[in-house]
Parts: sequence; structure tokens; C-alpha cells
Amino acid sequence: MARIRYGARTAAEITAARTASSRLPEIWSTGVVAVWESDPDAVAAVLPPPLEPTGRPLVRATISKVELPGYPLGAGSVAVAAAHRSVEGWYPLVMPMTHERALTGGREVFGEPKKLGEVTVDRDGPVVRAALARHGIAFVEVRGAVSGPLPVPEPARKTDFYFKFLPAVDGSGLDLDPVLVYCLRHEKVRRLERITGDVVLRESMYDPVADLPVHTLVELTLGEKTSDQRGRVVERVSAESLLPYIHQRYDDPQHILDGPPEGSA
Repeated sequence: MARIRYGARTAAEITAARTASSRLPEIWSTGVVAVWESDPDAVAAVLPPPLEPTGRPLVRATISKVELPGYPLGAGSVAVAAAHRSVEGWYPLVMPMTHERALTGGREVFGEPKKLGEVTVDRDGPVVRAALARHGIAFVEVRGAVSGPLPVPEPARKTDFYFKFLPAVDGSGLDLDPVLVYCLRHEKVRRLERITGDVVLRESMYDPVADLPVHTLVELTLGEKTSDQRGRVVERVSAESLLPYIHQRYDDPQHILDGPPEGSA
């Protein structure tokens, strides 16, 4: 009988897949990073407990092209500075990806707020344009020109905070109390350049980052970098405390909150 492809994998196949995923080569990306100071009340308002604001109301947008083996990937993120206990890091609000493969693993394994979207990083001589777009709206756009090299920083460890959860099947909230995840990245940079330009935030009902206005531009760079990432669960948090924020994850949270209609299959 021909192999049934939806059938169970053997233990050897599962082990081989795990081994292959643990031996990925360094994957370098080229991307723009913009960091700005925003309204402190707005930054505080988007942080679910137990996350808290840091000493500066910073917002960070990253817009990158990643040369994955076999296909290029566009990857982006808009995050706000956050702290948990004594650890400071970033809490991403939206992470557009151009391929489902990158989206699915991040959402299901780490709880990353990834969504399919368009990611653009273009350079023509010194002129740079980078953008994150969904539903036809470039809700973040960086425009400028490379104005000189910057010193390459030492390798650094960075932390992102995610909440991993499952909506309840009956629409009553969440199936279980969510977990707070630390995603730890070791980042190496091999090239870094300064951009002189600006950040444009456009109104979008799906990705309302325009609520985090640019008050002072802190950093605007174009760089080449690589990183690995490992996640760990730090603690369980109250489903009740996270429920007011789960709309951050969905374009239309109504079907998550309402549950399926009676009699639906």
C-alpha cells in the first residue's frame, strides 16, 4: 500500500526533523530599524499585565528582508518597550510576515502576534524606503537616505515578551490561563549604517500603530544582522486580565469572543 501522507510519522523521522531544525545555518537579514519616543500614556495602555512600562516610552519598528534557504522572506515588527519584574525588553503588537511558514510556527510555538502582510525594503543608491503594509495600507513607512556608516555593535542578547493562549471553543474567553513567554535572541550585526529620514504612520483600523505617534526619533538605521531565538515560559497569567487585550492578535476578534453560532457544524 502506498504511504498515507497524513498518517503517523515514525520516531526516526521525528528525530531527524528535530535534528535538522536545531542545525540551521546563520541566516542574515537586511533591514531598517526605527526607534522613537511616543506618548507614555499610549505605550502604557497597550501593555497587558504583568508587563509594565519602562523609563522611556519607546516604540520600535523593524522591517527586514531575510534570505531563507529556498525563498526570501519579508519580516516586520512593531513593538513597545516593556518590563517584567527586573527584565526589560520589547512587547510586539504586530509582526507582518510574507509567508505562512514563518507565521504559523511563530504563533503556535511562541505566541507571536504574526499576521500575513507585505514587507518592503528597497535601496537605490543612498535612498531607502521600507514599509509594512496590510489590507492595502502601508501603516508604517520609513523614507530617507543612508548618511554614513556606524560602528558595528558587539553581539547582544535581547528579550521579547509574548502571551501564548487559545480562545475557548464556546466563545467564553480562553480555554486555559495564558503563559507569558520570554523569547531570548542572541543578535550579531556585521554592517550598520545611519539613515537620515523620517517615519510615517498611517491610519489603519486593523493595525492602529498611528496611536503611538512619533514624538522624538531616537534611531534610524539600515543593517545586516543574524540572530537565534529560544523561548521559555516564565509564568501563567490570569485569562481574565489578558482578555481585554486579545483583540491585538486578530483583525476581527468578534468571532473569537462570540463563539460559534448554535447549531453550526
